[in-house]
Amino acid sequence: MPAFRQVGEKQLPNPVLCMAWSPKRDLIALASTTGELLLHRLASFHRVWSLAPSEHIGKEITSLAWRPDGKILAFSLGDTKQVVLCSVEKAEILHVFHTQKPVSCMHWMEVTEECSALGSFYQSEDESKLFLPKLASLPKSYSTTSKLFSEEKSDEIMNLLGEVRLNILVLGGDAGQVELYAYGMYKIATLAGVSGSCRTLSLASDLKSLAVITEVKSAEDHAEICFVQLDTGLLSDCLPELTRMARKFTHISTLLQYLHLSLTCMCEAWEEILMQMDLRLTKFVQEKNTSTQVQDEFLELLLWGQSSPELQALLMNQLTVKGLKKLGQTIESSYSSIQKLVISHLQSGSEALLYHLSEVKGMSLWKKKFEPLGLDSAAIEGAITAVGSFSLKTSELLQVIDKSMKNFKAFFRWLYVAMLRMCDEHVPPELNKMTQKDIAFVADFLSEHFSKNEQLFDRKGKYFNVERVGQYLKDEDEDLVSPPSTKGNQWLKFLQDSAHLKESPLLFPSFPQKSLHFVKRMMENVIELCLQKPAQVIGKSVKQSAFLPLYSAPQRSENAPRLFELPSLWNDKKAKMHYVVFCMPHIFPHQLYLLRKASDPNSVFGRHIPNCVTSLDLSHHLDASDGESAEPRPRSVYGCLDARFYSDEMLTVVLQGTEDENSRSVLAQVSLSSTLKCEIEFNWTPNMRLDQQSSSIPCQGLVLGNQWRELEGMKAQFVAVNGIREVACVLSENLRHLRVFEMDTEDEDDEPQNDSAEQDTLDATMTSQGDESAEAGNDEAGKTEEHLELEETSEL
Repeated sequence: MPAFRQVGEKQLPNPVLCMAWSPKRDLIALASTTGELLLHRLASFHRVWSLAPSEHIGKEITSLAWRPDGKILAFSLGDTKQVVLCSVEKAEILHVFHTQKPVSCMHWMEVTEECSALGSFYQSEDESKLFLPKLASLPKSYSTTSKLFSEEKSDEIMNLLGEVRLNILVLGGDAGQVELYAYGMYKIATLAGVSGSCRTLSLASDLKSLAVITEVKSAEDHAEICFVQLDTGLLSDCLPELTRMARKFTHISTLLQYLHLSLTCMCEAWEEILMQMDLRLTKFVQEKNTSTQVQDEFLELLLWGQSSPELQALLMNQLTVKGLKKLGQTIESSYSSIQKLVISHLQSGSEALLYHLSEVKGMSLWKKKFEPLGLDSAAIEGAITAVGSFSLKTSELLQVIDKSMKNFKAFFRWLYVAMLRMCDEHVPPELNKMTQKDIAFVADFLSEHFSKNEQLFDRKGKYFNVERVGQYLKDEDEDLVSPPSTKGNQWLKFLQDSAHLKESPLLFPSFPQKSLHFVKRMMENVIELCLQKPAQVIGKSVKQSAFLPLYSAPQRSENAPRLFELPSLWNDKKAKMHYVVFCMPHIFPHQLYLLRKASDPNSVFGRHIPNCVTSLDLSHHLDASDGESAEPRPRSVYGCLDARFYSDEMLTVVLQGTEDENSRSVLAQVSLSSTLKCEIEFNWTPNMRLDQQSSSIPCQGLVLGNQWRELEGMKAQFVAVNGIREVACVLSENLRHLRVFEMDTEDEDDEPQNDSAEQDTLDATMTSQGDESAEAGNDEAGKTEEHLELEETSEL
């Protein structure tokens, strides 16, 4: 009876570049060579959703990593040098950040270390909810038109924070750069000086060290695979302070994205139809033959009820009565929407930013605790000032909107009545009444908006700017065309006359000549500088504690994805050990090697570990699969194609016979306990590669028992495992053929069969997506599963 129960099999149209199991659910993420990201469920290997590549995001996926809670999937893109955080629930892009160089590997870990200071912080972390109102969700009618954002994007963004417990996304690149991101969003460390290009990495759960496998090229272009251990003791020593700081800065990063999204909605609410009045007036000035100004033309119509033929043609033929009415309604609707977004989103978001930055400033003043992490109170004060300027600009925009709505309402009401009289139509009685005060109001509007704009047109050749709100929403560095008038502002006059208050740090600068977009970008740049300082300080504290050259790298196959290649890293949280499993096929093709290194490089145990390197002899005779008293098969010699850590005590390997009469592929589980009990100790000779002293490495025989299964009809090559969910996925040599196994069960028959009851449950709970052929032909990327957690419960 074969071990491990096969539960799914799949032929994919495109080769797979990388695959990763969810740490919490029976879901596996696959990245193809076309840049498509796929999410499949264990049962029958049914596809949950797919995310198509795009020019904006990128098409060359280089690595995958799951957040420890299984709710966020991160993937890096080599062509655009970006890292994307994607929601597993709805296949939506939640956050994107750029890196200076392409990312080649990722690891997302959760800190398991506990201390009393963190316990109190976990309980009080949500205190901000007592002082700050809940941020409003974005209007659905606007967010649906955006390329990257969906209807519930604002809620999803705020959920990016996840759990309070610290988790860190570690990125490694081809140029040896390593970056650490708290909660997958805030960069807490930038590490330099790692030799070679990163192939895989693992951060210890106690934050004592970071293990990196690098590929170092010599002057003769010969590549060596090396194990590098970096001492990250500062992260461990300052864990409570690091968690508090990272949590606050992640709040700030999330709020910045929320403000960006809100401003995007405001730009969408401002419609191009609002420019019609400006464009028509510009054309009127260009084509009119008279020497009179536009202001005089409208004032003559206001006072005497008479207009020139040119103005009458403009009003009746181009603007029209219906067009004016529609324009008035559009302006009122658009301004009202923008006004609501400013009040409920921009102002509330900037208030939350000020709150969190003020708390960070308080941390920075506690120098004993937070100065080692690089918190700079002066830089944080600059960030607070920038946020204050942004708040002032939002208040200025509200005043402009309020004044514009009043002006346009009075102006359009008068002009509408005048146009009705021109075409001899009935004027409603409620519109026919116009007091002397109304006439004076319209005259002031004409004097303020039209005279200045004619001078502007003559000076710069630009169109009229009667509409004043749109200039605040343009992402340009130029000054506002029509800045608000400060004439008669007693507060500004008081500040100018006061030598002490003029330069006071307690007052936020207002930048009256700049747009809202410009002030927002300035605020983001200042906050970004504020966030960079801790990453630089923490990065400089990280030192290399070990550099072990393992073996010379064999020539890579062009078809083999680099992410699938050994070595493989693992961090044992209980034993506080880094494990490395690797092969040296060009020297000893029938042996599998295991390296151990303590995660704390400064401990006594970390300086010397008995049996730090052992090997497994892959020569083994497998028992007859039928379990009867038949003669055992002859002793066979195997080579290891791939090996992944299933758990702290178990290793999952893909073996292949190296003899002509035995070339079958085998999936097996190898216990590490017997391997680590080797009594012969290995003494590593300094300044020598491991493969140059491999003859003295202690070797153990391979013990499988019944923990193996032959992979019939499949030329297996790679494997991805999840010991928590007890599943494994085997990938063929052509990178298209997949088989999925449950590792702690056995097949009832020799031939793998799918459980029909399980299939019925899956069909009942999955969102209707059609059969697989229909999915393959559908190019849309939004085939999502609405309630993964509910389905997971139903399936179990």
